[in-house]
Amino acid sequence: MARIKLTAGRVRDFACEPGKAQSFLWDSEAVGLALRATKAGAKAYIFQARLGERELRITIGNPTDWDIADAREEARRLQRLIDAGKDPREEKRATIEADRAAADARRLTAKREAVILRDAWNAYIAERQPKWGELHYRDHVTVASPGGELKKRGKGLTEPGPLAPLLPLRLADLSAECVSEWLAVEAAKRPARARLAFNLLRIFVGWCESKADYRGLIEPQAVATRISKDELPKRAAKSDVLQREQLALWFKAVRQLDPVMATYLLGLLLTGARREELAALRWEDVDFKWRSLHLKDKVEKEAGRTIPLTPYFASVLLELKRINDTPPNVRQMRRLDARGETWAPSPWVFSSKKSADGRIAAPNAALHRACEIAGIPPVTLHGLRRSFSSLAEWTEMPVGIVAQVMGHRPSATAEKHYKIRPLDLLRQWHDKLEAWILAEAGVEFNAAAEPTGLHAVK
Repeated sequence: MARIKLTAGRVRDFACEPGKAQSFLWDSEAVGLALRATKAGAKAYIFQARLGERELRITIGNPTDWDIADAREEARRLQRLIDAGKDPREEKRATIEADRAAADARRLTAKREAVILRDAWNAYIAERQPKWGELHYRDHVTVASPGGELKKRGKGLTEPGPLAPLLPLRLADLSAECVSEWLAVEAAKRPARARLAFNLLRIFVGWCESKADYRGLIEPQAVATRISKDELPKRAAKSDVLQREQLALWFKAVRQLDPVMATYLLGLLLTGARREELAALRWEDVDFKWRSLHLKDKVEKEAGRTIPLTPYFASVLLELKRINDTPPNVRQMRRLDARGETWAPSPWVFSSKKSADGRIAAPNAALHRACEIAGIPPVTLHGLRRSFSSLAEWTEMPVGIVAQVMGHRPSATAEKHYKIRPLDLLRQWHDKLEAWILAEAGVEFNAAAEPTGLHAVK
């Protein structure tokens, strides 16, 4: 092959020889470098060399994009790879793949870093909801609520949840300083809700670390315990409870509420059940014949627990069942027919036509209203459960029986493994406690005179 020094003029004037598909002009300065021209008029620098038994020909590029000096340098680079026993084509493929992988990594990193708290929070709730109770799920929804909805009672709009200010931020922006400033503001307005929001946020951050899409985006110190200790007031032990002398006023006030709400609040006091355990009670869980209630227990989640159905509470539930099983009047039935709806008794003991799932959902306001009517300090729903335990001491009810009725986890080996109390034994003490509460509340009720559970005398 004749070689000649490539110049700008020679490159410009070189053309494919007539009758050939392509012609080559070989450079004398760089071994293996040539200018190729095709009969179609296309030109390109190429590099040709032998690697073992194979002849390699690699296109460098168009002369309009490569000047002669750069083409020679590229030819020399390719020759060095050949001398090292490497195939330049494989090296190029590896380089392209590495560049593509790096570009993909950059795009993924940018996409990850662009994730905002709201999107990750919604994904977290969607994944974890099947494993949560309704109350726990509702807490996650309310703390992140944007607000602006009409209140269920009274005028005005709901305020945003305590977590709302953080929702538009990127996960990568959740620093310790950012969370600390947010918590300080929320703690000044509503410390209890701020504490709940921070605790839920901590668990959420732990979940993010378990997901490849979010791992490493949030600064670990953003939810450090130190922040909550610095910004949140110390939590005082709750002591709200109905006193013995307040029972008469409280019972009288509760009776002024609608039957479902009144029965629910009475049930919390007379059974010591947790709010969601009682709210989730179905009629199929109520056994009037053998006087028992089967509750979905927080501790024994699978089996639940069975507690006595005391006489007075049974009478109130029977009245509630009568109301529940009474069909609408003719006019109401016509309205249902016009809307293409049918009537059926609710399966829930504490039903609600306003809630999405058909059962009572927000009894706090009713309890607060009852306390106002009674003129006593506010008592929470859990305070009624606390009242059951406190009032039981007046009747010298054994601690183990109180704990079993309330669904507390056994605290000693003997309680856990050796004491198996039948329902009749629980009923004996539970009935005694209810009779004492009714006497203190001034409620006239003769359990012996109403063995079938007729409603109580008012």
